[in-house]
Amino acid sequence: MSEIAGHPGATAVVNESYSFACMRCGHGWEQSYEIEHHIDGDGREFVQYTADGRVVPSPLSRPTCENCDHHVVRIMRPGRVAATRDAAHRQHRTPPAGPVEVPAAADGAPQPDGHHWHLSDLLHVFQRKAS
Repeated sequence: MSEIAGHPGATAVVNESYSFACMRCGHGWEQSYEIEHHIDGDGREFVQYTADGRVVPSPLSRPTCENCDHHVVRIMRPGRVAATRDAAHRQHRTPPAGPVEVPAAADGAPQPDGHHWHLSDLLHVFQRKAS
């Protein structure tokens, strides 16, 4: 049995990352893990998870929210939390000041003078038809 340098007793080390989102408070975070494969004194294999140099429980068994200690946590592929934060940041950015252009009609022609937009014109795509 050969050991992996820097990981006493480990026969293999795998790096994995996950994104987490708490379904109670909405907190999201990401964490990377080193998964060390070991063999115990009886020859049975087991794994040990480490994060930031500390031995931690498997994130797949019963993850706990870092914010509210709740256990209803969604586990996702890595990068999901960062991508969502970036999208939210872009969406809430204040547009630069300046003149506003009049939107063109669907056929590309400008709207005729005197046309007024009504809220119902904008919201009709969200309304459901009665069945």
